[in-house]
Amino acid sequence: QVQLHESGGGVVQPGGSLRLSCTASGNIYSIDDRANVMGWYRQAPGKEREFVARIFLNGLTSYADSVKGRFTITRDNAQSTAYLQMNKLRPEDTGVYYCSFPGVWGQGTQVTVSS
Repeated sequence: QVQLHESGGGVVQPGGSLRLSCTASGNIYSIDDRANVMGWYRQAPGKEREFVARIFLNGLTSYADSVKGRFTITRDNAQSTAYLQMNKLRPEDTGVYYCSFPGVWGQGTQVTVSS
């Protein structure tokens, strides 16, 4: 059974940077390669959870329009870990960030952007 563990959240000033990590335990390679995608979602207070970025096993990536050019998702397949490098952070990036894998969610890590 796959489990996900996020880390790297915190408090940062507008314009600052943070890097989130998501490490999967269990065998994440037992599914079809085309379905093997690790992603990040976020949920701000009082709002729905929204897509942020995702990366497939072959390295193909996609991003929400609101983070394009500021966030970068990468993946270390040997370590079963996905990273989200977040630069030029804005107050509206504040929220709980969740890592995802097909059928699995992490527990979330809080990101707060505030002066």
